[in-house]
Amino acid sequence: MVGIYSLVVVCSLLVVNAIEFQIKNNEGREIWIGIQGNPNQPHLRNGGFKLPQGAQKSVNAPENWSGRFWARTWCDPASNHCLTGDCGNKIECNGAGGQPPITLVEITLKGPQGLDSYYISLVDGFNVKATITPVNGEGDGSRCSCKKAGCNTNINDRCPNELQLENQNGQVIGCNSACSAFNTDQYCCRGEHNSPQTCQSIEWSIDYPALFKKWCPDAYSYAYDDRESTYSCKNAQKYLIEFG
Repeated sequence: MVGIYSLVVVCSLLVVNAIEFQIKNNEGREIWIGIQGNPNQPHLRNGGFKLPQGAQKSVNAPENWSGRFWARTWCDPASNHCLTGDCGNKIECNGAGGQPPITLVEITLKGPQGLDSYYISLVDGFNVKATITPVNGEGDGSRCSCKKAGCNTNINDRCPNELQLENQNGQVIGCNSACSAFNTDQYCCRGEHNSPQTCQSIEWSIDYPALFKKWCPDAYSYAYDDRESTYSCKNAQKYLIEFG
């Protein structure tokens, strides 16, 4: 009897200390969700699942979890390969990251001062619109406190030719970042360009991040984008993540 009671108490504590992520598919077709925990963090739902058009699914995470979510599109059930966001021809990514171009939703729960920090990243390019919204959090009234963060522009429709990813029918299904398209130290902010001082997009021959920032001003456009793209919230009951 004592053992059963202890088990009930432990299970109750696990539920209380979990944060819910409610993920919804607003795309015009089925997408596959990718989830990757940061180092030493679990990969929720083994890293992914299928999400039909218009459907939503809830995922629970430890209260101090950190990681990323993304949508995989144009997926083939026969091969389990997706044309954007693929993580190795499998439904459950189980620790593998997504192949660019992808729109990333990133979050760290219970960071410094107990604040959750979250943002939309276009550092690895864009494939679908995405938003993340805290529910019933404690904000301070500032622009980035407990507010929705998102990229609500379909960048695929505006993507420069040299950054476009097309499917076999010539339809643009993703927009690479300069880093994922050209893979140079300058565009990827690495090597001699691995600092905010040495990696400034205004010095590039084409300021691609400025285009992404124009279309989605609240999202990160490259590695050393302005810090105002990071949102924070305290004691949110759950987070709504929408793709499309």
